[in-house]
Amino acid sequence: MKDTKHRVVITGMGAINPLGNSINTCWNNIIQGYSGISYLPDNFWPENYKDYPYTFAGLVKNEQALLDSCFAPEKQRKTDRFIHLAAIAGHQAMHDAGLSSSYPENRFRFGSIIGVGIGGIKSIENSIQDLNAGGPKRVSPFLIPRAISNQAAGWLSMEFNLQGGVGSIVNACSSSADALGYAFRSIRDGYADYMLAGGTESTITQLAIAAFGNMRALCSSKNFSDPTKASRPFDKDRAGFILSEGAACLVLERLDLAMARGANIYAEIIGYAQTSDAYHITAMHPEARGAVGAINFALADAKINKSQVNYINAHGTSTVMNDKLETFALKQAFSEHVNSANQNHACVSSTKSMTGHMLGAAGASEAIFSILALKDQILPPTINLDNQDPECDLDYVANHARQAKLEFAISNSFGFGGGNSVLVFKKI
Repeated sequence: MKDTKHRVVITGMGAINPLGNSINTCWNNIIQGYSGISYLPDNFWPENYKDYPYTFAGLVKNEQALLDSCFAPEKQRKTDRFIHLAAIAGHQAMHDAGLSSSYPENRFRFGSIIGVGIGGIKSIENSIQDLNAGGPKRVSPFLIPRAISNQAAGWLSMEFNLQGGVGSIVNACSSSADALGYAFRSIRDGYADYMLAGGTESTITQLAIAAFGNMRALCSSKNFSDPTKASRPFDKDRAGFILSEGAACLVLERLDLAMARGANIYAEIIGYAQTSDAYHITAMHPEARGAVGAINFALADAKINKSQVNYINAHGTSTVMNDKLETFALKQAFSEHVNSANQNHACVSSTKSMTGHMLGAAGASEAIFSILALKDQILPPTINLDNQDPECDLDYVANHARQAKLEFAISNSFGFGGGNSVLVFKKI
């Protein structure tokens, strides 16, 4: 829009995930190295499916009172759970930023973009049951607005009178990282002054777990009897990811406007890049070309060099192939800077070891963890790293958080379909 490039900062954050229902609770549990993974409810699988070996998940717990406080019952009845989680995180972020439905005055300069990987799969499941049981007239007229991915951003725009650009990015596990990247560019390039951006997902359903389980992407209860030990990125005994749910929202704002109103500033977002492997529907490129390219382009966009990066929040899913190829990609992109033999090497960790994999909400959630790492000068751990894979030979901050001097962090998100997205943050 203009030649002027605006600096973009984060002034509000909200999160709900298996580790807690607020930013502080989630972050404290991350630093303590707690796992949010638990058994599915006893009634999740019917009796005749009790031997199905996928019985772990990252469940959001005890959120109803919080939802009732910010999202009226009549709205809840019209919406799917992924929208409910987005509403909670969105209200938290807006309150944290000190913004309202009337400030700033120009609502056309305030947009909403929310990444969603799958959307209202539970509403679809329920409607199929209604259709089979009672025919077409039993299907709810609210099914489509409950289920389609853009409705999370749409509801948030109505909640806060956000009249700028609104929509959803659906790009598998990169969805909410791309939403943040889109929001960053919108403000930097002059198309918006404020953006509410993030991601949400709620896919702990029979259909979703059966689908991921049957493609052998999930860790089975045959591999581990303790749910808290099942997500173990970079460990030799890893056996698949743990499906989780959650939401994370961030308020992005022009730096000059944030400073003028005396806003609390968490960090600055300074770079973003996206590439495609153009290789396979689910697998990463065997030479990690897309991931390496995304990292290099993001650092170029941020105008920093690889030696300045202190922390890398890895995609780190706990699958055999992803962890090995992401390690390879980091070594290709950073060369000796990720060699732990070097005194000032960049450290890597996977917070999915504690949260599980929130699919479309993962990128925004991990962006928050990266930002808080910069703010608090602490490296989040990778838990359950008890027997490190020799092919995964970086410093993954095994099992315990670590104090460190941090100025720049990147967050990686890689998704089915070949998408690779990287965000760069700066301490401020």
